[in-house]
Amino acid sequence: MEEKDKSKNPNQINIELPEEVAEGVYANLAMIAHSNSEFVIDFIRLMPGVPKAKVKSRVVLTPEHAKRLLHALKENIDKFENNFGAIKHADEAPKFPINFGGTIGEA
Repeated sequence: MEEKDKSKNPNQINIELPEEVAEGVYANLAMIAHSNSEFVIDFIRLMPGVPKAKVKSRVVLTPEHAKRLLHALKENIDKFENNFGAIKHADEAPKFPINFGGTIGEA
């Protein structure tokens, strides 16, 4: 075996991040559904004055990976709060008006 082969980490993953994905997608709502074999997370953008919300991205995970994501988020939130202070959390979910600022129809 050559010397350079010894230094390679067999568990190392080479991850490619295409430019259009690297820009990211803004979402201010997530909807989660699950079956016995997968979790589906839809990331949605709600905009004031727009009567329709759009799913901007959908991620499908196995239950095991969903649990890993939960732990990774907790770990990162803890690190964030240690650096920048507690994230304020309202006691109730944010309320979005059904019409998002548009006109209200009457029957």
